[in-house]
Amino acid sequence: MQDFPNPISIYIHWPFCPYKCSFCPFVAFSKMDRFMDEYHKALSAEVIRFAQDVTAQLNCPAKLRTIYIGGGTPSTWPNQLLLDMCGILKNSFDLQNLEEMTIEVNPGTVSLEQMKLWKTAGITRISVGVQSLNDQVLEKLTRYQKVEDVHRLMGWVDGLFDSVSIDLILGLPGVTDDEWKRQIEEIVTWPIRHISVYFLSIHEGTELYFKVRRNTIVLPPDDQIVDLYYWTIDTFAAHGFLQYEISSFAKPGYESRHNRAYWSRKQYKGCGVGAWSFDGESRFQNEKKLMTYIEAQNKGESCVVYKEKLTEDNIRFETIMLGLRTLEGVKIDDAILGLSDAKRGEFFEKLAILAGQNLINQAGGKVYLTARAFSIENEIAAALYIEK
Repeated sequence: MQDFPNPISIYIHWPFCPYKCSFCPFVAFSKMDRFMDEYHKALSAEVIRFAQDVTAQLNCPAKLRTIYIGGGTPSTWPNQLLLDMCGILKNSFDLQNLEEMTIEVNPGTVSLEQMKLWKTAGITRISVGVQSLNDQVLEKLTRYQKVEDVHRLMGWVDGLFDSVSIDLILGLPGVTDDEWKRQIEEIVTWPIRHISVYFLSIHEGTELYFKVRRNTIVLPPDDQIVDLYYWTIDTFAAHGFLQYEISSFAKPGYESRHNRAYWSRKQYKGCGVGAWSFDGESRFQNEKKLMTYIEAQNKGESCVVYKEKLTEDNIRFETIMLGLRTLEGVKIDDAILGLSDAKRGEFFEKLAILAGQNLINQAGGKVYLTARAFSIENEIAAALYIEK
C-alpha cells in the first residue's frame, strides 16, 4: 500500500471532453459521455477506499490540504454527480483545514447556475482554460471555444469567486507579437488573481505533432517567444501579478497551494483513470484505459499499472529541477546530498560557471535562477545535476 501523510493533497481526474484539442497529451476522452455515470461510480469507489486506507493506516481521520479537480473537462461533470463527489469528500475526509478546492473550467461548457452550485458545494478556486483570445487560432487547434464565452464567464465569476486563475499558451501559431501584447493588456484588467503562462509544447502522438511535422502548422521562432515571455513578466509585475514560478503569476496570497505541493515534492494522491500519485518515495500511475479502470474499481482491485521507486539520483535531480522552477530556489545541501567530496567539488565548479554567466544567484544556502535564465531552466537543472 502507498504510504501517505496527514494532511495530503488529492487530485481527482474527470476525463471527459466535448472535443480533444490537437495539442492535448492528457488522458481525455471525447464523444464518450455515455460512460459518465459508470465512471463516476468507479471514481467514487477509489476515493472512498483511499480515505479508508489512510484512516486505518494513521488510526485517525484522513485530512486533506488541497483538492484539485482536473481533466479532461471537469465543467462537463453533471451537477448531481459532482455534488455527490463533493459529499463523498466531506464524508470521507477531515476538511476542517482545507486550504483550497479548485476545479478546471473550459469556457463555453459552464453556466452561471452551475458555478453557483459549485460555490455552495465548497469549491473555492476556479481555473479557466483561456489559452488565447483568437477564435480562429484556437479553431485551427481544434479548441472550439469563443472569446465571447470567456468574457461571459469573467462576468459571472466577478463577485462569485474570489480566487480565479486563467491559463494561457505562449507560442501558438498565428498569434502575432502585437496581438499577444493586446491580449495581455486586456487580461490584467479582469477579475482574476492568478495567471499561468505555458510555452506551447509539442507532444509526440498528438494531432498538433503531426501537423507540425507535415508543415501544415508553422511555429514561431524560439527567440521571438522568449522575448515575449520576458515582456509578459514585466507587464504582469506592473499590474500586481508577481512571478513565483516559471509559468505562474499571482496577486499576493493567491498562489496555487495545490501546485506548490508538486513543486516542493509533497505527497499527493491521484484518483481516476490515468491519474498519478506520489508517496514521497515512489510514483504510481492508474490504468489509462477507461473501461479497464472502471472494471478494476468495481471489483475493488488495484488499478495501478506503473510504479517507479525513485533512486537517490532521481530524487536529487527532481529536487534541483523543481526547486529552480520556483523563486524559492533549491537548497545547495539538497542538491549535493549523498555525493562524494569529488562530486561535490564538480557541482561547485558548475555553480561558479553558471554564476559567472549571470544565470544563477546564491543566497542563504540556496541557488536561484536569475530572471534571464527562466527560459532555459531545464538546461540549467541538467547542468547542476551530478550523478552519484
